[in-house]
Parts: sequence; structure tokens; C-alpha cells
Amino acid sequence: MISTAIRVARVGSPAELAAAVLMMLGFPCLMLAALLPSVPAFAVAAAVTYLADHYLHRRGSYLVNRLSKVRAGVSIRFLVRELLVLLLLARADLSRSMIFYAAIACFIAFYGFQAPHGALITLIRNRRRMPVATRNVDLASRIPIPDAPPRFLLDRSTEKMLHLDLAALTGILVTVETGSAVYGMTGVGVTLGLAFLYVVALAPYVRGRRIPPDAETVLAATDAWLREYRPQTVLYFSGSKDSAYQVNMWLETMEQLDTRPLIVLRERVILQNLAPTTVPVICVPGGIHLMNLDLRTVRVALYAANVGKNIHLLRVPTMKHVFIGHGDSDKIASVNPFSKAYDEVWVAGRAGRDRYAIADVGVRDEDIVEVGRPQLAPIRRPQLDGGPRGGAADARCPTVLYAPTWEGWDDDPGNTSILLAGENIVRELVSADPPVRVLYKPHPFTGTRSDEAGAAHERITALVEKAAVERAADPRFPGDLEEQARAKADLARIEARLTELAGPAGEKGDEAEATRDGVVDMERHEETEKLRAEWNDAYWRSFGAGEHRVVTGAEPRLYDCFNVSDAMVSDISSVVSDFIASGKPYAVTDSAALGAEEFKRQNTAVRAAVILGNSAGELGQLLDAVRDPAADPLAGERAELKRYLLGPDEPPSIEQFNTATADLAVKAEARNAGQKRQAAAART
Repeated sequence: MISTAIRVARVGSPAELAAAVLMMLGFPCLMLAALLPSVPAFAVAAAVTYLADHYLHRRGSYLVNRLSKVRAGVSIRFLVRELLVLLLLARADLSRSMIFYAAIACFIAFYGFQAPHGALITLIRNRRRMPVATRNVDLASRIPIPDAPPRFLLDRSTEKMLHLDLAALTGILVTVETGSAVYGMTGVGVTLGLAFLYVVALAPYVRGRRIPPDAETVLAATDAWLREYRPQTVLYFSGSKDSAYQVNMWLETMEQLDTRPLIVLRERVILQNLAPTTVPVICVPGGIHLMNLDLRTVRVALYAANVGKNIHLLRVPTMKHVFIGHGDSDKIASVNPFSKAYDEVWVAGRAGRDRYAIADVGVRDEDIVEVGRPQLAPIRRPQLDGGPRGGAADARCPTVLYAPTWEGWDDDPGNTSILLAGENIVRELVSADPPVRVLYKPHPFTGTRSDEAGAAHERITALVEKAAVERAADPRFPGDLEEQARAKADLARIEARLTELAGPAGEKGDEAEATRDGVVDMERHEETEKLRAEWNDAYWRSFGAGEHRVVTGAEPRLYDCFNVSDAMVSDISSVVSDFIASGKPYAVTDSAALGAEEFKRQNTAVRAAVILGNSAGELGQLLDAVRDPAADPLAGERAELKRYLLGPDEPPSIEQFNTATADLAVKAEARNAGQKRQAAAART
């Protein structure tokens, strides 16, 4: 019942649902208390509506946005409460008293302050929004960028301004209860005084040196920096907040390029969710601004996703354009016909080339280059771990990772195992004998399109967490409590230091300030990278080797889960291709019930996998291979498939990637030189 109400109300938790119900019931109670009249009842109901409203705003509840769509926004809710205070005064026979008129004048004047307050907030935000936001680009030495207004002035400004009526409301209630007008007048004065001061405090930030330079000046400074830096290879990306991982996976590769790299983003939300990097980053939301940037030295442009905004850079003929994607899989996205818009398509191994040939979508074989997958370098193979097959913390309890993909944009039953097989898979794993440890790491998009997938994810999470509680009480898995305590202490220490290293800039959240101060401190960056590695080690030591775990969020990363696992269960996605780099056993779910042979025929990456039906009855084959390498008949096929999907181990993938970049840059130079010769010949 509660879960259904949560989904219908689109709130995130039972606490949000309770706050929403209390707020909705609070206003009828306010009216009833005003009509009685009852000051104590009115005070209690008002407190409930204030607190519930504040809680929903703090949580960023979806319901707050929905209320504004049906003309019950935050300003209306505060106005209704103030009108009900006037009704209370009238019902208390104070309609001819000075406090009644003072209250009316106060609320009218108070709402009079809302207009300049809202205008100033909007003006400040608009003037401090940069046409180009950057990281690791020195604009501060070229143009003056002033400090942002204090954060408390801008954060949830409308809510803060409206809450200033609390002083007047409190004073009026005390006046009704005691009969002394002093309290009401004092409250009215405090409310109006604070509202006036709030507006006055904002005014200086909309003029003079308190505002950043105009767009033309900022763009000119950016072009001056570009002419000095002379970027050669650009990673271009556009997408939603949830797709930031698609560009983040390429950051380390960009840092290892032999040429001068640059990252160009199109959405501010992607910049806000970009992982730390030493590569210069320019975020250009405006298409016209992007097309006017001085990118004449760029010879190779890399694209991690097929999106409409790619056209703004694809139009530039002086550079060669390459689709590199954000994963290697047999999904239809891996053979998108749009790929023929690029000069080249770079794939991991021979399998990528064959996919395009079979799909026949217009991508020519000579335009496909095999470069391996540089991102897979952190994935360790079993023989390098110095421990059990997958480097699990306890050889007596192998670890199996369940990493399903999300539901996709359509209702194809083959998209994800979450809906039909997920619970069966987890039940089989947590009840396995001999036992295994289960790590459940769902795709970050899970449940974003399908409520059914979201509900299935919640049920799977509950299964894993329940099994974890039972495992904790199992005497076969005592765990080293002292070691876990030390690991948790290490986590706290590392997280505190990481927060310290993030510095005050991490709390400002102002685009102009972040652009000004966003040049990486290499010493801090190196320490941060070292601490993140230590954090990962401490995380896995902080709980028992046999303890089941739900792993969500950015940390620990998927590849970290690979390295502590002995086997994986997943769906058709790039996760499978990446896991193959580890050489460990894996299973893939045939959720569409194609049958093992047809499933393998259609999906290259599953040719060396244990194929699971939706009942997950075949999991025993995977677990046998994990427990006894001699009972692993697919080991040879996995090694062969790895070479086919991901290319050879030598030369290293980053070398292949750099070679492909250099070769394409030469082609771009040759094309540009040819154009100059033709232009010169035409003039003569």
C-alpha cells in the first residue's frame, strides 16, 4: 500500500510521503483552527505545514514541482496561510484592532518585496552564467571574474524569503493569545525589516565590478587561450546528467594521449558531474558560440555518443571526426547508421568490424580502425591477482557479481534481466551450496523509464540485503571484526581528507567562480588519485569476505567490482565485453527466450558464456566453473573470444589508440594542405 502510494505521488521515500500528507492535511486544519478560533491548534497546524514544506524542499521532492503546476506552488501556500491568520484575527473579534490592519499592511508590503527580490536573484544568476564554463583553463589571468554572492543569499532563495513571514505570524498569534499588540507589531517589524535587508544585500551584485564580463569578452579570452594552448585532439560530448559516465570513462585515455587534448562539453550538468581530470575542459552550451570557437589547430575530434548536437562540430572540415562510443556490445546502438557521418569508426577488436559488415548500415570497412579498449587496463586477470581465481577476499566463498543493464528505451524483453530473471538469479545465488558472496551492481539508469524495472530493482535489493543479514548471523562467516573496524576507520580518514582536498570550491557551486578557480592543482590531484585507490582497498576490507552487498553510486567503480569477483552474471551490454578482459567465467541471461544457439548466433559476446534462462536454472554450471577451474570447459573459448572482441594484448591498447590518432591527424593535415593548394591554384 505504502509503496503504491509512493509511486503514485512520485515521492522518494515513506518520509517524503508522510511529509506530503501532513502538509496537505495541515491547511484544512489551519482553516478549522481559524474558524473556531483556536490559537494553539492554529500554531500546531502552522508548524506542521512549515516543517513539512521545508522538508520537501530540502529533499528536492518531485511533489513540490507538481504542486506548482496545479497552482498550489510555494508562494500560494504561504499566501493561504497568511490569509488564514487574518481570518483568525477576524474570528477573535480583532478585525477593528490596529494589529489587524498592521497584519494586512505587512503581508501586502511583504509580497511587494517579492518582486524586486525575485528580479535580483534572476538577474544575478543570469549575469553570472558564463557563455563558456571551463576547467583547467586559465581565464582568470585574462579577464576579471568576481566572487559569487554568499551562498546563503542564493540557495533556495524563494523559500528563504517566504519564510521571513514566520516572525510576523508568530507575533500575531502571541498577540491573539495575550491581547498585547506589542508582540504582533514587533513580529511585523522584524518580517518587513528582514525582507528589506534581503533585497538590499542582493542589490550590489547586479552592477559594476560585482558581475563577470559580458559574453563577447569571455569568448574572446577563451579564443586567446585556445590560440596559446593549440589543442590537437578533442573529445566532444553532449548528453543528460545520467550519461556523464559515458564521457568519464574516456578521461584517463585523454590524459594519456601523445597530442594536446581538449574536452568539449555541451551541457552544464555534464560539467558538474565530470570526474576529476587534468585535461582542459570547455563547456559551450550555445551552438553558435561553439561554432565560433577558434579550433583551427584541432586535427582529430572524438565522439563518445551519437547525439544531435554532434552536428555543431561535425560541420568543421579541417578536423577528422571519429566515433569511439562508450562501450563495446552487440546492442543495436553499436551499429547505429548515424556512424557513417564520421570519417572513421574506432572499435575494440575484429568483432566490432564484423558487426558493421553484418548490419550493412553504410559504414565502410576501410573506415573502421581497431584500437582495443584503453579503459580496460585496470581490469586484472586471475593469474595477476596472487589469490583465488578472481582475487576474492576468501577462497572458501567465491564472489559472484550480478551487474544487469537497464530497461532501455523500448519494451524489448531482451534489454534487461531485471524484470523476468533478476529475482530468480539472486535467489539462486544467495541460496547456493557451497555458498557464494553476491555483489549486486545495477545500471545507473535502472528504473528511470520503467516503473516496473524500478520496482524489480527494489525487490532484488531487498533480497540481497535480507540475505546479508542472514549471512551476518551465520557462524560459518565469522569475519575479522578488528580488521573491519580498522578498514572503516581508514574509510573515514580517507573521506575526510578527500573532502579537505576538494576545498571550498567544492561548496561554492557558482559557474563563474568554478571557471575562475578550476585549474587543477597537480599535487592535490595526484594525492586524490592515490587516496581513491586506498579508499577502494579499505571499502572491500570494511565488511566480511562472505557478506552480500548492494553496490550503487559512482564508487566503487564497476571495474573494482570485477577485480574482487570470481564470476559475473549480466545482460547483453558493454559490461559483458569488458568483463571478458578479466578471463573469468561469466553468464548472460537470455531474457527474450531466443534459445541458447540463436542467442549465441545473434550476440558475439555470449559465445563463451553460460546462457541463463529466466528461471536461472543453469547457474550451477557457472558456479561449478568458479569452484573448480578443471570444471570450466569454456576457459579456452573465453581466451579466443577476448582476442576477437577486444583485440590483441600487444601492443597495449593505449599505444594502438595513440597510433590511430596520429595517423588520422596526418590525414587531416594532408586534406588541409590539399585545400590550400587548390585555393592557391584558383587565385593564379
